[in-house]
Amino acid sequence: MRNRNLLFVALFLVLLLAGGAVGAYAYDHSRRDTIAKGVTIGGVEVGGLKPAAARTKLEAELLRPLRRPVVVAYHGRRFALSARAARVAVDLDGMVAEAVRRSRDASIVSRIGREVTGGTVHTRLRPKVVYSHAAVERLARDVATALDRAPQDASVSFAASSLGPVAGHDGVKVDTRGLRRAVAHALVTVGSRRTIAPKVQTVVPKVSSATLASRYGTVITVDRSNFRLYLWKGLKLSKTYSIAVGQVGLDTPAGLYAIQNKAVDPVWSVPNSAWAGDLAGTQVPPGPSNPIKARWMGIYAGAGIHGTDDVGSIGSAASHGCIRMAVPDVVDLYDRVPVGAPVFIA
Repeated sequence: MRNRNLLFVALFLVLLLAGGAVGAYAYDHSRRDTIAKGVTIGGVEVGGLKPAAARTKLEAELLRPLRRPVVVAYHGRRFALSARAARVAVDLDGMVAEAVRRSRDASIVSRIGREVTGGTVHTRLRPKVVYSHAAVERLARDVATALDRAPQDASVSFAASSLGPVAGHDGVKVDTRGLRRAVAHALVTVGSRRTIAPKVQTVVPKVSSATLASRYGTVITVDRSNFRLYLWKGLKLSKTYSIAVGQVGLDTPAGLYAIQNKAVDPVWSVPNSAWAGDLAGTQVPPGPSNPIKARWMGIYAGAGIHGTDDVGSIGSAASHGCIRMAVPDVVDLYDRVPVGAPVFIA
């Protein structure tokens, strides 16, 4: 090979001596728009080609692959971004012109020597590809909107005489920044994967099934129709009490509440209601005339759990909206129930 190159150089020198500088210039001028060997654009070899041929080759091997859509795929769901929607554009003419210019960088002697010896320039040009950043942003946002899922805390399904744990589930959060980078890379890079799996982060709920029992350490449920109050500890039934509830027209309110306040031998703040008569709006201290005996656990809007000495009313709808208990029972319950404990009344 070395001998062959030396032969080419010798022939070139003979030509140069025989024809002079004019002949050398004429030869170099005839190659003025030929891309030097070794020049690639986006990995496509264009050396030895004229601009028109180089452009045709780039259209087939560079532009055509870049016109394929980029697809984001996740668990059977697909989101496509076409080259048209992404406004992908490639400056083929500019890249070819740059390849020709880089081919002419050296001196005339170097260029002719390179030609006659089969030398290369080893120039790798990056394709000039542009795209719509807004389109990529919209795609990432659409993917996140479709796939993001908030975590669901484990919870409790309340019923009058039972508690049913409801399992929580993890959430999903799409890495939109990483997705934008991956889509942009695919849009401008020949040979890149056109189907992208987005990276997602698992978002763990604050309350898991494992921590549910501790979150609901103490719960009260009330079955008005059967006049029963149930005490639950760690979602397991701890104790059952007989109670009285509100009479017709003064019903104990149904719903999910919580113990708001507690008191021993409480003062009775009489509601401003017609049934209270002359006592309406007054306060009755502990004593024989105070119907709220021993303990008080406030629930909602003046209604609460308290003791009564009217034990004959237990097991009936007899109160003015409160939940009545026998004094020993309310004393027992009081020490087992903290402020904030859920109270479900059905």
